[in-house]
Amino acid sequence: MLLTASTIRDSLPNVRRFVAANLASGVDHMVVFLDAPKDPGQAEVRAELDAHPHVTAVPTGRAGWWRDDRPAGLNVRQRINANVVLDAVRDLAWAEWVVHVDGDEVARVDPDLLAAVPADTGALRLDPLEAVSQWHVDAPPTLFKRLLDQQDLHLLFTLGVITEPSNTVYFHGHVKGKAGVRPGSGLRLTLHNAVDDEGRIAEGHRAPGLAVLHYDSISGEEFARKWAALSSAGKAQFRPNRGITADALAALVGKDLPDEVRETYLRRIYERTTRDDVETLRDLGLLETVDPLHAARTPRALPAGALQELESRLAAVRDQPKRPFHAVEQGAGGEGGGGGKVARLRDRLPGSRRP
Repeated sequence: MLLTASTIRDSLPNVRRFVAANLASGVDHMVVFLDAPKDPGQAEVRAELDAHPHVTAVPTGRAGWWRDDRPAGLNVRQRINANVVLDAVRDLAWAEWVVHVDGDEVARVDPDLLAAVPADTGALRLDPLEAVSQWHVDAPPTLFKRLLDQQDLHLLFTLGVITEPSNTVYFHGHVKGKAGVRPGSGLRLTLHNAVDDEGRIAEGHRAPGLAVLHYDSISGEEFARKWAALSSAGKAQFRPNRGITADALAALVGKDLPDEVRETYLRRIYERTTRDDVETLRDLGLLETVDPLHAARTPRALPAGALQELESRLAAVRDQPKRPFHAVEQGAGGEGGGGGKVARLRDRLPGSRRP
């Protein structure tokens, strides 16, 4: 069975879509850590997750879960929580894989492909597909960008669609994808990779039916919401070009400007950094159509007594120090990584809402 681990703080409608899409795309059970359980709206999120037969919700309060040692970096909290799940199921025969996914991601996994992975393989690699971004959308997009080879990147660069012939510029979010780990393999999870005890990255099994759908800033509203959420989640890692965007947004919201002026320049930043030229990408055959809610897969129910055992093991961790669960790749930086200045975005970005 395939489990996911996630650390989220989002609205009930977004969490509802997140859960439904993952469970329709090959995931059997989700462990969802509520990053700010006392925030407005999070009690409703927890109640909905608690009532779901394929979800285990874990509130992570500063005192109760973190024992007053809550890491400042969101990335650190995500890694710790993912490895808590991995450790909790390490010797349970029904738990075959654990994948870490963010609240804006969907693990797209063909169960038949998982069954064919050699038993001595400890890691999976889920390559990214990134949803296209437009200023206004009425529903989650079903068009996705895939990573391109150098020839197609040169084509888009020559056409002026991207400013550099690089996937790290073509994609607005990460290009690493996500990893899955087989419990008991001795591997651990970072944000994007499986690593051994020395921090060495395990390559992972790849197949065309293994991917992660990433809904990164799919609209202008989500662009504002994302950066507002990051402003209050602690330090996070950004690629250099995204750190520049974060700094630009911090500079914009830090100025004493009328709301309409701020919104004008917010939209300009979005247009220059995030909006996709969907028409051109479609004409060139560079987009894939994926609707995870129509994948027609039904999650498998946990064996009798398994849910209670999983919940009991997670509860037993509550009083333990969490830092030992943190995994770092060789050559990685400090606790939460670098990042731009995103302070006060939550309150001042037009159209943003507290997640």
